[in-house]
Amino acid sequence: MDPIKARERVLVIPEERWRAAGAFTGFRPFDESTRRLLLDPVGYEFRPRGEVEDDPAFKQLIPYVVLRSGSRVFRYTRGQSGGEARLRALGSIGIGGHISDEDAATHADAYLVGMRRELREEVSIDSPCRELLLGFIYDPGTPVGTVHLGIVHLFDLDEPRASAREDALAEAAFVELTEVARDRARYETWSQLTLDAINTVDLVNEPRTK
Repeated sequence: MDPIKARERVLVIPEERWRAAGAFTGFRPFDESTRRLLLDPVGYEFRPRGEVEDDPAFKQLIPYVVLRSGSRVFRYTRGQSGGEARLRALGSIGIGGHISDEDAATHADAYLVGMRRELREEVSIDSPCRELLLGFIYDPGTPVGTVHLGIVHLFDLDEPRASAREDALAEAAFVELTEVARDRARYETWSQLTLDAINTVDLVNEPRTK
């Protein structure tokens, strides 16, 4: 790992909080009880990334933002410049990354600040949209999955107008969900776990954001 990234202090929660949430695996649909247990800022800690990348005693909270417009979803291939080497060359429908202690400087909820920052850094969205916290992912079947907890957000765009800001998001484009489902084996596990949940969500009555 890059020495600078190894020293970066990232947001984690102790494994005990995940166990208190039911020690789930796979995709868990949103419920308020799980949200409180995993995303209560009182339980947040910041630890050196180099110490927690292989330590399942701490779970790194990772926003996983999906952009959907009608029957299409924003997908990309993780490029060589991506931060997580274990996921490179895999397809993904989720945008996000680690939350750092710098995200805690301006707001009590470092997760919320970090999620918005990651989204701004990685993509440009040029459409009104509606946002929903869709659910949570934990996948202990892979080394990277053992130490990360995914928080899945769905942004439903009026128009498929979004573009990548970083080279790490290669071949980025909106494609039909059916096409992603057909090629799901080429996608990282978190994307595979999220796919089925996306089609069950209707945001027609959700407040619009930009």
